[in-house]
Amino acid sequence: MEAKRTKESLVINTDQVMINDLNNYNTLFGGVLMKKLDNNATLSARRHARVKECVTASTDSIDFLHPIHQTDSVCVESFVSYTSNKSMEIFCKVIAEDMITGERRMAATAFLTFVALDANKKAVQVPKVIPETEEEQFLYQSGEERAKRRRFRREHSAELTRLIGLEKPWEKGVDKHDELSQLG
Repeated sequence: MEAKRTKESLVINTDQVMINDLNNYNTLFGGVLMKKLDNNATLSARRHARVKECVTASTDSIDFLHPIHQTDSVCVESFVSYTSNKSMEIFCKVIAEDMITGERRMAATAFLTFVALDANKKAVQVPKVIPETEEEQFLYQSGEERAKRRRFRREHSAELTRLIGLEKPWEKGVDKHDELSQLG
C-alpha cells in the first residue's frame, strides 16, 4: 500500500456562526464545534483511506483556546497526521476570524482517531502518511506518543467498563425485602 502525502487528506470548511449556534454567553456551543470537527475529520479519513466508510474510534482531545463569537467565521482544517496499521489520527485546527476587523485567532485544536471499514464493516489497513511541512512533521513525530496514550486510555476504559454497573441508580443497594416492608 502506497503512502500518501499529508496534504492529500486536507479538508477545509469555513462557515458563519448563526444565532442558533450560540450558547448563553453568545459564543459558539462546544457541541456545535465538535460536530463540525467530526464531520471534517471523517472526510479527511475517507479521503486518505479511499473507502466508503470510516468510523470515529475516539475523540482524543479538544482544546478550546478562544471563544468563537457570532461576528466570526469559523474555519476547520483537518488532515491525517499519523497512522498505525488500521487507524488514522486526524488533526483539526479551528481558526476564528472576526469578519469586521479581520483578526484571526486559533480557537481550538483537536485530535480524533478513525478506522476505515470495508464492505463487511471490518477494519482495513490504511496507507502510511508522508509529512512535508514543519507542522506536519511535528505532528507526525509526536504521533507515536499520542498513540501510546490512546492505547493506555483504551485499556483503562475497558477495565473501567468491566467494573461499572448497568443497574439503575435508584435501585443500587436496595434490598427487595426492605423495599416491600416499607410499602406495607
